[in-house]
Amino acid sequence: MKYACIRGLRIRVIDTLELFSNKLSHEQILEEMPDLEPDDFKASLLYASMKIDHAAALAD
Repeated sequence: MKYACIRGLRIRVIDTLELFSNKLSHEQILEEMPDLEPDDFKASLLYASMKIDHAAALAD
């Protein structure tokens, strides 16, 4: 199965979202994954929201 990655890194969008769901802060995630940049968080959330919105549109 293919997963969306951030900026060509081997960091999956789902990995950042899971860290958020485990209540890690942006700063803690950046410590865990130093290749990330602050804008990557917004991009991950935007990607996830687009996927969710797309799935809801298909359900109608």
